[in-house]
Amino acid sequence: MLTPERFTQLVAALPYKKVLPDAVYLHKETLATTSPQLYRFVCAVAQALKLPECEWDLVKLAKQDFRLSLLSYPTFFEEAYPSLKQSVTVDLAKLSHTVTRYDSQDNPPILHRKECMLTTNHPQAESCRQITEEGELAGLYDHPRMIGFKASWERLIARHGYQLVYGRLFRTSALPPEEGDPKIDRHKTALVRHELSAPMKMLARHGYLNGDYALFDYGCGRGDDLRELEAHGIDALGWDPNFRPDGEKVVSHLVNLGFVINVIEDQDERMEALLGAWELTQTLLVVSAMLANDSFIAQFTPYKDGVITSRNTFQRYYNQSELKHYIDRTLDENAIAVGPGIFYVFKDKLEEQRFLAQRQRRSHSWQQLTSPTPNHQATAALLITRHQPLFEAFWQRTLTLGRIPANDEFEQSDELREIAGSHRKAMTLLGQHFDLAQFSWSTSRYSIPRCKWWCAM
Repeated sequence: MLTPERFTQLVAALPYKKVLPDAVYLHKETLATTSPQLYRFVCAVAQALKLPECEWDLVKLAKQDFRLSLLSYPTFFEEAYPSLKQSVTVDLAKLSHTVTRYDSQDNPPILHRKECMLTTNHPQAESCRQITEEGELAGLYDHPRMIGFKASWERLIARHGYQLVYGRLFRTSALPPEEGDPKIDRHKTALVRHELSAPMKMLARHGYLNGDYALFDYGCGRGDDLRELEAHGIDALGWDPNFRPDGEKVVSHLVNLGFVINVIEDQDERMEALLGAWELTQTLLVVSAMLANDSFIAQFTPYKDGVITSRNTFQRYYNQSELKHYIDRTLDENAIAVGPGIFYVFKDKLEEQRFLAQRQRRSHSWQQLTSPTPNHQATAALLITRHQPLFEAFWQRTLTLGRIPANDEFEQSDELREIAGSHRKAMTLLGQHFDLAQFSWSTSRYSIPRCKWWCAM
């Protein structure tokens, strides 16, 4: 039998293997050809566990520990991306083992880069290499953490405009959406801001917007935060798929992913956004998302793992612990809560320690530079003009009731409150632009004629 030291030496000397940070993978045929001693040892372990040779195809060997796994991929040579049927993990130091079965699961782990696990002269090696090359050219391996399971891999293939035909990738103009899937208006989630967003305010409070750090806003929306930061002389750039699609994604000390993941209905794309922002981060990533409780969420139409709002936007509402768990699990890092729905993830671990040691003493003020001098009448006029049908419908409903309607008395209440804040504030906006004294309140239930001032707009 092998000693742990000799086991580690033999694993390191294997010429053909798929290398991961803590282990290597290879087919048992490759192991038998390239390391007979290690192959005999692995077979002895399988026999001791009464595991027939037909029930394992690959072996996973730990690089530093005295551990191995016997993996069953029965369709290794038949399928381009074979599914894992069973894993037997053996801790040789503790003389213990665990068996995990995947054959009854809808979303089992799958295998990629099979050519790495075969010798170069194996009859199937070239075919496996071509399969991998197809995936690389299609951009499917850009985020390796997203490709390990069957369901996410298939969604990724479809989103890149491909389909599998007998295990090989074929380009399509676009795969049709699933029947009944709504078209989500993501661009409507970008708000107009007249002050820094909450995540940016948090960065300012902790002293990160003092000019020493370059910042990249991943999903910058209309760019209001960027204009304010630029006014302070801060090196700030941004990208947004709707409002700044040509912006270059650049590596920066600080990266802000502000209220982005909560508006992406596709789970893989959501994960891709978080991983993409993390890849651009040098020092600190700020992740924020909308929080809500079950009673608030219940008023909307369920869709996938979130809801569709009255404006036909998607929202994935979280609670605080759920959001932290999602960030931790996706990035394999520790997210630090700095506010409701706002988390810091440090790539620079020394800076993380400095932050934790000083966070209670950091309190920096911020003077807004880009807020215009308020012109309430002009603001009201622009807002009403932009949403003329909505305000007209609200005005007609107000006249019909003879008072400001309650939320459930106006069908477009959600949209109006998102734009104006509340029904009462909507009436205030109307009052700033029009002389409402010329109109008498009506309690009549009869049809109210179209107001003359709409025609003047």
